Amino acid sequence: MKHARRFTMLASAALLLGLASSPLLARANHADKDKKEALYPNATRQEPKLDLTSEKESKALNEGLDAVNAGDKAKAEQILQPIIDGSKSKYAQALALQGLASIHFNDGDYKGAIALLQRALANGVLPNDTYFQLEYMLAQFQLADEQYQPSLDTLAKWRAEGKKETADSYALEGNADYRLGKYPEAIAAIEKAKSLTDKPKENWNQILMASYSESGQTEKAAALAQQQVTANPNDPNALNNAVAVLMQAQKYPEAIQLLEKARAAGSLTKEADYVNLSKLYLITAQSSDDPKPNATKAVQVLEEGMSKGVVSTSSENYMLLGEAAEMMDDVKKAVASYGKALPNAKDGEAGIRGGHLLLIDRKFSQAKSMIQQGIDKGVKHKGSAYMLLAEAERGLKNKPAAVAAMKLAAKQPETAERAKAWLKKAGAGK
Repeated sequence: MKHARRFTMLASAALLLGLASSPLLARANHADKDKKEALYPNATRQEPKLDLTSEKESKALNEGLDAVNAGDKAKAEQILQPIIDGSKSKYAQALALQGLASIHFNDGDYKGAIALLQRALANGVLPNDTYFQLEYMLAQFQLADEQYQPSLDTLAKWRAEGKKETADSYALEGNADYRLGKYPEAIAAIEKAKSLTDKPKENWNQILMASYSESGQTEKAAALAQQQVTANPNDPNALNNAVAVLMQAQKYPEAIQLLEKARAAGSLTKEADYVNLSKLYLITAQSSDDPKPNATKAVQVLEEGMSKGVVSTSSENYMLLGEAAEMMDDVKKAVASYGKALPNAKDGEAGIRGGHLLLIDRKFSQAKSMIQQGIDKGVKHKGSAYMLLAEAERGLKNKPAAVAAMKLAAKQPETAERAKAWLKKAGAGK
């Protein structure tokens, strides 16, 4: 039996750093600016002189930005667009552009949001605190739009000119590095982020684990994964990430142990948990001198999940159940599982596997039916399938049909030599 497929590493969607659905907006509040502590006191950028003098416009601007934060898109656009189009204050225009950028971002229009933020930054009349807030927001928006290198470039400019280092900014950098396949850089950035705070975020460790794994440092990835589960025993995400990393590192016993502990506690609530545990037992069975015990556990886990309604009765799951049952030498269960997988399967492999088992069991009529169904749905190795069909026909004493099937096998490169030899021996070589 072929080895089970390799397991996918952490889902990329889980690695995207959380971006506020309504990013914090800079506000028009120039009157008491000097009373507030500067966020970027060491910035190299020369701070321009503000040009917003109208209290009425300042009030309207803040009302529009409040509407953005409240999620009132219509009101925000109604107030902010005229300011962009007609205000004599570049400062007011820049903040209004920021507000509309947030609206576009919240609507999933990342490119539109980025373009508006770039216009706001290019405006030239923004105080440093507001300017660098918007520049950091731009780096976040670019990451969300999968513009990873531009995000890194924006972040580098923000850090160089703003003279500011934060844990979140290094986490953002690590995320972009990971997406670009720059794993050593991602590791360094996330470790830097963790060194700057006593409250690191969970998704930072996801990126760190993934970067360790992708760069071949599987031991570090596995160790970190297990630390996360120990620290967060009731967190399903920590469990899922740990299992994914341990599977990637081929530490199957450790992954089984984590999942079985959760199963015993009644914490397995997702289909993927049951399926992964079953696959782990199946992989372990394949490399064992006696595969039956672990194959039996693979079957038990899947059937338990199905009985609870957690595991769906999909063709993929029935195929997995058939493979496990076949390995534990339960031919009846294997054939039944392959039979349930076949109708909705994307190909006919289940029919070929089930038909092969029926041939071994000398149930030629059933074997013929299942093999033919498999061929009709399409199989990767057509030659082998036709040879099995010929054997089923031969078992049914139907020589003409057997010869016809073997002639089809003879047309396939993978089975041409064997099929022609069979045909010659049967006196049907021409």
